[in-house]
Amino acid sequence: MTTFTPSTAAEVLFTVQWAAAEESPLEILGHGSKRGIGRPLQTEHTLDLSKLTGVTLYEPAELVLSAKAGTPLAEIESLLAENGQQLAFEPLDYGPLLGGEPGRGGKAGTIGGVLATNLSGPRRLKAGAARDHILGISAVSGRGEAFKSGGRVVKNVTGYDLSKLMANSWGTLAVFTDVTFKVLPSAETEVTLAIRGLLDDRAAAAMALALASSAEVSSAAHLPERVAARVSGGSLGSDAATLLRVEGFGPSVAYRIATLKDLLGNAGPLEEISGEASHTVWRDVRDCAPFADGSEKPVWRVSMAPAQGHQMVLALRMQAAVDAFYDWQGGLIWLRMQQDDPEAGLLRGLVRQYGGHATLVRAAPSHRASVPVFEPQAPQLAALSARLKAEFDPKNILNPGRMTPAAGSATLSPENEGAAR
Repeated sequence: MTTFTPSTAAEVLFTVQWAAAEESPLEILGHGSKRGIGRPLQTEHTLDLSKLTGVTLYEPAELVLSAKAGTPLAEIESLLAENGQQLAFEPLDYGPLLGGEPGRGGKAGTIGGVLATNLSGPRRLKAGAARDHILGISAVSGRGEAFKSGGRVVKNVTGYDLSKLMANSWGTLAVFTDVTFKVLPSAETEVTLAIRGLLDDRAAAAMALALASSAEVSSAAHLPERVAARVSGGSLGSDAATLLRVEGFGPSVAYRIATLKDLLGNAGPLEEISGEASHTVWRDVRDCAPFADGSEKPVWRVSMAPAQGHQMVLALRMQAAVDAFYDWQGGLIWLRMQQDDPEAGLLRGLVRQYGGHATLVRAAPSHRASVPVFEPQAPQLAALSARLKAEFDPKNILNPGRMTPAAGSATLSPENEGAAR
Protein backbone atom coordinates (compact mmCIF):
# COMPACT_ATOMS: atom_id res chain seq x y z
CA MET A 1 0.00 0.00 0.00
CA THR A 2 1.33 3.42 -0.99
CA THR A 3 0.45 6.72 0.67
CA PHE A 4 0.98 9.79 -1.50
CA THR A 5 1.47 13.06 0.42
CA PRO A 6 1.54 15.89 -2.13
CA SER A 7 2.37 19.40 -0.96
CA THR A 8 1.43 21.23 -4.19
CA ALA A 9 -1.50 21.21 -6.59
CA ALA A 10 0.82 20.00 -9.35
CA GLU A 11 1.73 16.94 -7.29
CA VAL A 12 -1.95 16.19 -6.69
CA LEU A 13 -2.58 16.39 -10.43
CA PHE A 14 0.33 14.08 -11.21
CA THR A 15 -0.83 11.52 -8.62
CA VAL A 16 -4.41 11.41 -9.92
CA GLN A 17 -3.20 11.20 -13.51
CA TRP A 18 -1.05 8.21 -12.58
CA ALA A 19 -3.94 6.53 -10.76
CA ALA A 20 -6.26 7.11 -13.73
CA ALA A 21 -3.72 5.68 -16.16
CA GLU A 22 -3.19 2.61 -13.96
CA GLU A 23 -6.89 2.40 -13.04
CA SER A 24 -5.72 2.15 -9.44
CA PRO A 25 -8.26 3.43 -6.86
CA LEU A 26 -7.30 6.08 -4.31
CA GLU A 27 -8.64 6.83 -0.87
CA ILE A 28 -8.83 10.62 -0.57
CA LEU A 29 -7.85 11.67 2.93
CA GLY A 30 -7.36 14.91 4.86
CA HIS A 31 -7.02 14.38 8.60
CA GLY A 32 -9.24 11.29 8.62
CA SER A 33 -11.72 12.80 11.10
CA LYS A 34 -14.65 11.57 8.97
CA ARG A 35 -12.99 8.36 7.77
CA GLY A 36 -15.52 6.24 9.67
CA ILE A 37 -18.52 7.60 7.75
CA GLY A 38 -19.62 5.76 4.62
CA ARG A 39 -18.82 2.26 3.45
CA PRO A 40 -15.37 0.95 4.42
CA LEU A 41 -12.91 1.47 1.54
CA GLN A 42 -10.62 -1.21 0.20
CA THR A 43 -8.06 0.70 -1.83
CA GLU A 44 -4.43 -0.07 -2.42
CA HIS A 45 -3.30 3.57 -2.33
CA THR A 46 -4.09 6.67 -0.27
CA LEU A 47 -3.89 10.29 -1.38
CA ASP A 48 -3.15 12.14 1.88
CA LEU A 49 -3.69 15.91 1.56
CA SER A 50 -2.53 16.81 5.06
CA LYS A 51 0.64 18.48 3.70
CA LEU A 52 -1.26 20.59 1.15
CA THR A 53 -1.67 23.42 3.63
CA GLY A 54 -1.62 27.19 3.92
CA VAL A 55 -3.92 30.18 3.66
CA THR A 56 -3.34 31.63 0.19
CA LEU A 57 -5.55 34.73 0.52
CA TYR A 58 -7.28 36.46 3.40
CA GLU A 59 -8.86 39.89 3.01
CA PRO A 60 -10.86 40.65 6.17
CA ALA A 61 -12.30 43.83 4.70
CA GLU A 62 -13.60 41.89 1.68
CA LEU A 63 -14.87 38.96 3.80
CA VAL A 64 -13.06 36.37 1.72
CA LEU A 65 -10.57 33.61 2.56
CA SER A 66 -8.77 31.11 0.31
CA ALA A 67 -6.77 28.15 1.55
CA LYS A 68 -5.22 24.94 0.28
CA ALA A 69 -7.53 21.99 0.80
CA GLY A 70 -5.46 20.28 3.52
CA THR A 71 -5.29 23.34 5.77
CA PRO A 72 -6.47 22.45 9.30
CA LEU A 73 -9.89 23.85 10.08
CA ALA A 74 -8.68 24.78 13.57
CA GLU A 75 -5.97 26.98 12.02
CA ILE A 76 -8.49 28.80 9.84
CA GLU A 77 -10.97 29.36 12.65
CA SER A 78 -8.17 30.71 14.86
CA LEU A 79 -7.13 33.17 12.15
CA LEU A 80 -10.69 34.33 11.65
CA ALA A 81 -11.26 34.74 15.39
CA GLU A 82 -8.23 37.05 15.62
CA ASN A 83 -10.04 39.35 13.21
CA GLY A 84 -13.49 39.04 14.77
CA GLN A 85 -14.79 36.86 11.95
CA GLN A 86 -16.09 33.32 11.50
CA LEU A 87 -17.35 30.64 9.16
CA ALA A 88 -20.98 31.48 9.86
CA PHE A 89 -22.23 27.96 9.13
CA GLU A 90 -20.12 26.71 12.12
CA PRO A 91 -18.97 23.35 10.68
CA LEU A 92 -19.32 20.47 13.10
CA ASP A 93 -16.47 18.24 14.23
CA TYR A 94 -17.13 14.53 13.70
CA GLY A 95 -13.83 13.53 15.35
CA PRO A 96 -14.99 12.91 18.96
CA LEU A 97 -18.18 11.12 17.85
CA LEU A 98 -16.12 8.71 15.75
CA GLY A 99 -13.63 7.97 18.50
CA GLY A 100 -11.02 10.64 17.78
CA GLU A 101 -10.04 13.77 19.62
CA PRO A 102 -10.78 17.40 18.74
CA GLY A 103 -8.01 18.94 16.69
CA ARG A 104 -5.64 21.72 17.65
CA GLY A 105 -7.76 24.64 18.74
CA GLY A 106 -10.68 22.33 19.47
CA LYS A 107 -11.56 21.29 15.91
CA ALA A 108 -10.46 18.35 13.78
CA GLY A 109 -10.58 18.10 9.99
CA THR A 110 -9.49 20.19 7.02
CA ILE A 111 -11.10 23.02 5.07
CA GLY A 112 -11.38 20.80 1.99
CA GLY A 113 -13.22 18.18 4.03
CA VAL A 114 -15.69 20.85 5.15
CA LEU A 115 -16.86 21.36 1.58
CA ALA A 116 -16.56 17.71 0.53
CA THR A 117 -19.02 16.74 3.29
CA ASN A 118 -21.05 19.99 3.24
CA LEU A 119 -20.73 20.53 6.98
CA SER A 120 -22.97 22.82 8.99
CA GLY A 121 -23.94 23.37 12.60
CA PRO A 122 -26.86 24.69 14.66
CA ARG A 123 -26.79 28.04 12.84
CA ARG A 124 -27.83 26.38 9.58
CA LEU A 125 -31.37 27.67 10.17
CA LYS A 126 -30.07 31.17 9.54
CA ALA A 127 -26.73 30.83 7.74
CA GLY A 128 -27.05 27.68 5.64
CA ALA A 129 -24.33 25.07 5.10
CA ALA A 130 -20.84 25.08 3.57
CA ARG A 131 -22.23 25.01 0.02
CA ASP A 132 -24.00 28.32 0.69
CA HIS A 133 -20.69 30.06 1.55
CA ILE A 134 -18.31 28.60 -1.04
CA LEU A 135 -17.11 31.10 -3.67
CA GLY A 136 -14.70 29.01 -5.72
CA ILE A 137 -12.58 25.89 -5.94
CA SER A 138 -9.57 24.47 -7.72
CA ALA A 139 -9.72 20.70 -8.10
CA VAL A 140 -8.59 17.64 -10.03
CA SER A 141 -11.22 15.29 -11.49
CA GLY A 142 -10.96 11.52 -11.64
CA ARG A 143 -10.00 11.94 -15.29
CA GLY A 144 -6.76 13.54 -14.15
CA GLU A 145 -7.83 17.00 -15.33
CA ALA A 146 -7.34 20.17 -13.29
CA PHE A 147 -10.26 22.61 -13.30
CA LYS A 148 -11.49 25.72 -11.52
CA SER A 149 -14.95 26.98 -10.71
CA GLY A 150 -16.09 30.31 -9.30
CA GLY A 151 -13.60 32.80 -7.94
CA ARG A 152 -12.99 35.18 -5.07
CA VAL A 153 -16.07 37.37 -5.34
CA VAL A 154 -19.75 36.49 -5.06
CA LYS A 155 -20.64 37.54 -8.63
CA ASN A 156 -17.81 35.67 -10.29
CA VAL A 157 -19.83 32.53 -11.10
CA THR A 158 -21.08 31.97 -14.64
CA GLY A 159 -22.45 28.79 -16.19
CA TYR A 160 -22.58 25.70 -13.98
CA ASP A 161 -21.61 26.33 -10.36
CA LEU A 162 -19.35 23.31 -9.89
CA SER A 163 -18.31 24.55 -6.44
CA LYS A 164 -21.77 23.79 -5.06
CA LEU A 165 -22.03 20.61 -7.11
CA MET A 166 -18.96 19.23 -5.31
CA ALA A 167 -20.49 19.84 -1.87
CA ASN A 168 -21.45 16.58 -0.16
CA SER A 169 -19.68 14.46 -2.80
CA TRP A 170 -17.39 12.92 -0.15
CA GLY A 171 -14.34 12.88 -2.41
CA THR A 172 -16.01 10.74 -5.08
CA LEU A 173 -16.02 13.29 -7.91
CA ALA A 174 -12.81 15.32 -7.57
CA VAL A 175 -9.89 16.15 -5.29
CA PHE A 176 -9.90 19.74 -4.02
CA THR A 177 -6.59 21.58 -4.07
CA ASP A 178 -7.79 25.08 -3.09
CA VAL A 179 -11.07 26.46 -1.79
CA THR A 180 -12.39 29.99 -1.29
CA PHE A 181 -15.08 30.78 1.29
CA LYS A 182 -17.09 33.84 2.19
CA VAL A 183 -16.59 34.73 5.86
CA LEU A 184 -18.70 36.93 8.12
CA PRO A 185 -18.23 39.00 11.29
CA SER A 186 -18.70 37.18 14.59
CA ALA A 187 -21.59 38.22 16.80
CA GLU A 188 -20.77 40.74 19.50
CA THR A 189 -23.11 39.09 22.01
CA GLU A 190 -24.63 35.62 22.32
CA VAL A 191 -27.33 34.61 24.79
CA THR A 192 -29.24 31.32 24.96
CA LEU A 193 -32.69 31.10 26.50
CA ALA A 194 -33.40 27.63 27.90
CA ILE A 195 -36.93 26.39 28.59
CA ARG A 196 -36.78 23.54 31.09
CA GLY A 197 -38.79 20.37 31.45
CA LEU A 198 -40.66 20.22 28.15
CA LEU A 199 -41.63 16.96 26.47
CA ASP A 200 -40.67 16.58 22.81
CA ASP A 201 -44.02 17.65 21.36
CA ARG A 202 -44.27 20.78 23.52
CA ALA A 203 -40.64 21.61 22.75
CA ALA A 204 -41.38 21.41 19.01
CA ALA A 205 -44.28 23.82 19.46
CA ALA A 206 -42.19 26.24 21.53
CA MET A 207 -39.35 26.25 18.98
CA ALA A 208 -41.80 26.85 16.13
CA LEU A 209 -43.35 29.77 18.03
CA ALA A 210 -39.92 31.29 18.73
CA LEU A 211 -38.72 30.93 15.13
CA ALA A 212 -41.89 32.58 13.85
CA SER A 213 -41.44 35.58 16.15
CA SER A 214 -39.53 38.81 15.57
CA ALA A 215 -36.76 37.69 17.96
CA GLU A 216 -34.53 36.48 15.09
CA VAL A 217 -33.52 33.24 16.77
CA SER A 218 -30.38 31.90 15.06
CA SER A 219 -30.47 28.35 16.51
CA ALA A 220 -33.07 26.14 18.18
CA ALA A 221 -32.46 22.72 19.75
CA HIS A 222 -34.13 20.39 22.21
CA LEU A 223 -32.29 18.08 24.62
CA PRO A 224 -34.71 15.59 26.23
CA GLU A 225 -34.47 14.47 29.83
CA ARG A 226 -31.11 12.88 30.71
CA VAL A 227 -29.61 13.85 27.34
CA ALA A 228 -29.21 17.42 28.64
CA ALA A 229 -26.85 16.15 31.36
CA ARG A 230 -24.35 15.06 28.68
CA VAL A 231 -23.86 18.63 27.41
CA SER A 232 -21.51 21.29 28.75
CA GLY A 233 -20.02 19.03 31.39
CA GLY A 234 -23.39 18.42 33.01
CA SER A 235 -23.94 22.10 33.84
CA LEU A 236 -27.51 22.00 32.48
CA GLY A 237 -28.58 19.23 34.85
CA SER A 238 -30.72 16.29 33.78
CA ASP A 239 -34.04 18.07 33.10
CA ALA A 240 -35.00 18.53 29.46
CA ALA A 241 -33.71 21.78 27.93
CA THR A 242 -35.17 23.56 24.91
CA LEU A 243 -32.50 25.98 23.70
CA LEU A 244 -33.00 29.20 21.73
CA ARG A 245 -29.90 31.17 20.69
CA VAL A 246 -29.99 34.91 19.97
CA GLU A 247 -26.93 36.72 18.55
CA GLY A 248 -25.99 40.26 17.57
CA PHE A 249 -25.30 43.62 19.21
CA GLY A 250 -25.77 43.70 22.96
CA PRO A 251 -28.85 45.97 23.23
CA SER A 252 -30.55 44.14 20.36
CA VAL A 253 -29.92 40.74 21.96
CA ALA A 254 -31.28 41.95 25.31
CA TYR A 255 -34.45 43.25 23.65
CA ARG A 256 -35.01 40.04 21.67
CA ILE A 257 -34.42 37.83 24.73
CA ALA A 258 -37.03 39.89 26.58
CA THR A 259 -39.40 39.36 23.64
CA LEU A 260 -38.91 35.61 23.87
CA LYS A 261 -39.50 35.63 27.63
CA ASP A 262 -42.81 37.42 27.15
CA LEU A 263 -43.78 35.03 24.38
CA LEU A 264 -42.77 31.81 26.14
CA GLY A 265 -43.27 32.72 29.79
CA ASN A 266 -46.01 30.12 30.25
CA ALA A 267 -44.12 27.31 28.48
CA GLY A 268 -41.98 26.40 31.48
CA PRO A 269 -39.15 27.62 33.72
CA LEU A 270 -36.74 29.90 31.81
CA GLU A 271 -32.98 30.24 32.19
CA GLU A 272 -30.46 32.53 30.47
CA ILE A 273 -27.07 31.19 29.42
CA SER A 274 -24.56 33.81 28.27
CA GLY A 275 -21.06 34.18 26.85
CA GLU A 276 -18.67 31.26 26.97
CA ALA A 277 -21.23 29.02 28.66
CA SER A 278 -23.55 29.52 25.70
CA HIS A 279 -20.69 28.83 23.24
CA THR A 280 -19.94 25.56 25.03
CA VAL A 281 -23.55 24.37 24.96
CA TRP A 282 -23.90 24.97 21.23
CA ARG A 283 -20.50 23.44 20.48
CA ASP A 284 -21.63 20.24 22.20
CA VAL A 285 -24.95 20.27 20.34
CA ARG A 286 -23.08 20.87 17.07
CA ASP A 287 -20.63 18.00 17.61
CA CYS A 288 -23.20 15.49 18.92
CA ALA A 289 -21.40 15.38 22.28
CA PRO A 290 -24.21 13.46 24.06
CA PHE A 291 -23.42 10.41 21.93
CA ALA A 292 -19.61 10.82 21.76
CA ASP A 293 -19.09 8.06 24.30
CA GLY A 294 -16.28 6.10 22.64
CA SER A 295 -18.57 3.19 21.75
CA GLU A 296 -19.61 1.79 18.37
CA LYS A 297 -23.31 1.95 19.15
CA PRO A 298 -24.98 3.05 15.89
CA VAL A 299 -25.64 6.77 15.52
CA TRP A 300 -27.95 8.14 12.83
CA ARG A 301 -28.36 11.67 11.48
CA VAL A 302 -31.94 12.19 10.27
CA SER A 303 -33.36 15.24 8.50
CA MET A 304 -37.08 15.85 8.10
CA ALA A 305 -39.73 18.53 8.54
CA PRO A 306 -39.46 19.95 12.09
CA ALA A 307 -43.11 19.21 12.86
CA GLN A 308 -42.62 15.52 12.00
CA GLY A 309 -39.39 14.79 13.88
CA HIS A 310 -40.74 14.09 17.36
CA GLN A 311 -43.56 11.98 15.92
CA MET A 312 -41.10 9.81 14.03
CA VAL A 313 -38.95 9.37 17.16
CA LEU A 314 -42.03 8.34 19.19
CA ALA A 315 -42.96 5.74 16.57
CA LEU A 316 -39.36 4.46 16.55
CA ARG A 317 -39.28 4.16 20.34
CA MET A 318 -42.33 1.91 20.18
CA GLN A 319 -40.19 -0.66 18.37
CA ALA A 320 -36.57 -0.05 19.39
CA ALA A 321 -34.52 1.29 22.30
CA VAL A 322 -33.10 4.62 21.17
CA ASP A 323 -31.81 7.94 22.55
CA ALA A 324 -32.51 11.13 20.61
CA PHE A 325 -32.05 14.88 20.61
CA TYR A 326 -33.04 17.59 18.15
CA ASP A 327 -31.34 20.50 16.34
CA TRP A 328 -32.51 22.89 13.59
CA GLN A 329 -35.86 23.46 15.33
CA GLY A 330 -36.38 19.69 15.31
CA GLY A 331 -35.51 19.26 11.63
CA LEU A 332 -32.25 17.47 12.47
CA ILE A 333 -32.52 14.43 14.73
CA TRP A 334 -29.52 12.65 16.21
CA LEU A 335 -30.34 9.05 17.16
CA ARG A 336 -28.25 6.53 19.10
CA MET A 337 -29.40 2.93 19.11
CA GLN A 338 -29.04 1.24 22.49
CA GLN A 339 -28.26 -2.11 20.86
CA ASP A 340 -25.47 -2.84 18.40
CA ASP A 341 -27.93 -3.34 15.53
CA PRO A 342 -28.46 -0.10 13.55
CA GLU A 343 -32.07 -1.15 12.78
CA ALA A 344 -31.64 0.30 9.29
CA GLY A 345 -34.78 -1.25 7.80
CA LEU A 346 -37.00 -0.06 10.64
CA LEU A 347 -35.65 3.47 10.67
CA ARG A 348 -35.66 3.90 6.90
CA GLY A 349 -39.26 2.67 6.77
CA LEU A 350 -40.28 5.37 9.25
CA VAL A 351 -38.28 8.00 7.37
CA ARG A 352 -40.16 7.11 4.18
CA GLN A 353 -43.43 7.33 6.09
CA TYR A 354 -42.76 10.75 7.61
CA GLY A 355 -40.55 12.14 4.82
CA GLY A 356 -36.85 12.96 5.02
CA HIS A 357 -33.53 11.14 4.81
CA ALA A 358 -31.17 9.31 7.17
CA THR A 359 -27.39 8.79 7.24
CA LEU A 360 -25.67 6.15 9.35
CA VAL A 361 -22.89 8.22 10.92
CA ARG A 362 -21.38 5.67 13.28
CA ALA A 363 -21.47 1.88 13.30
CA ALA A 364 -19.17 -1.12 13.34
CA PRO A 365 -17.39 -1.71 10.00
CA SER A 366 -19.43 -4.87 9.41
CA HIS A 367 -22.67 -2.87 9.56
CA ARG A 368 -21.30 -0.08 7.38
CA ALA A 369 -20.39 -2.67 4.76
CA SER A 370 -23.76 -4.40 4.81
CA VAL A 371 -26.38 -1.63 4.99
CA PRO A 372 -26.90 1.54 2.92
CA VAL A 373 -25.04 4.22 4.86
CA PHE A 374 -26.44 7.13 2.87
CA GLU A 375 -30.13 7.53 2.08
CA PRO A 376 -31.16 5.37 -0.91
CA GLN A 377 -32.04 7.52 -3.90
CA ALA A 378 -35.08 7.39 -6.14
CA PRO A 379 -34.28 5.70 -9.48
CA GLN A 380 -34.33 8.95 -11.47
CA LEU A 381 -32.00 10.72 -9.03
CA ALA A 382 -29.72 7.69 -8.80
CA ALA A 383 -29.41 7.63 -12.59
CA LEU A 384 -28.50 11.33 -12.60
CA SER A 385 -25.87 10.76 -9.89
CA ALA A 386 -24.40 7.87 -11.87
CA ARG A 387 -24.10 10.04 -14.98
CA LEU A 388 -22.40 12.74 -12.92
CA LYS A 389 -19.93 10.20 -11.54
CA ALA A 390 -19.25 8.90 -15.05
CA GLU A 391 -18.40 12.41 -16.26
CA PHE A 392 -16.02 13.32 -13.44
CA ASP A 393 -14.56 9.91 -12.54
CA PRO A 394 -15.27 7.40 -15.33
CA LYS A 395 -12.75 4.84 -14.05
CA ASN A 396 -14.10 5.02 -10.49
CA ILE A 397 -10.73 5.69 -8.85
CA LEU A 398 -11.78 8.32 -6.27
CA ASN A 399 -13.08 6.87 -2.98
CA PRO A 400 -14.75 3.95 -4.79
CA GLY A 401 -17.58 2.37 -2.86
CA ARG A 402 -17.77 4.99 -0.12
CA MET A 403 -21.23 6.24 -1.07
CA THR A 404 -22.44 3.35 -3.22
CA PRO A 405 -21.44 -0.30 -3.59
CA ALA A 406 -18.10 -0.49 -5.41
CA ALA A 407 -18.05 -1.32 -9.12
CA GLY A 408 -15.33 -1.73 -11.68
CA SER A 409 -16.16 1.59 -13.29
CA ALA A 410 -18.78 4.30 -13.19
CA THR A 411 -21.79 3.37 -15.29
CA LEU A 412 -25.06 4.94 -16.31
CA SER A 413 -27.14 2.35 -14.48
CA PRO A 414 -29.21 3.53 -11.45
CA GLU A 415 -27.79 2.87 -7.98
CA ASN A 416 -29.84 1.92 -4.94
CA GLU A 417 -27.97 4.03 -2.44
CA GLY A 418 -27.17 7.71 -1.91
CA ALA A 419 -24.56 9.28 -4.17
CA ALA A 420 -23.11 12.74 -4.63
CA ARG A 421 -25.93 15.18 -4.13
